[in-house]
Amino acid sequence: MKQQKKFSQQEEQHQQTAAQQAAPAPMEFETPEELLRHDAQQTVVPATIEARLAESAADLPPPARSWWRRLFGK
Repeated sequence: MKQQKKFSQQEEQHQQTAAQQAAPAPMEFETPEELLRHDAQQTVVPATIEARLAESAADLPPPARSWWRRLFGK
């Protein structure tokens, strides 16, 4: 009986160790922007949404020149 109990404890310990090794380490981000960049890299955008977004973005006007470029003429 003791032998069987000892074996099951070792087996359980081995399974816990294997589970810990398989789990990815938690990531820490310094800013919310870093988190969003990481998430964007991991997320696949469906083709239909990508096409609709490109179509919407094509209609946007170019951004206005910044005040310092208008002032210094760059």
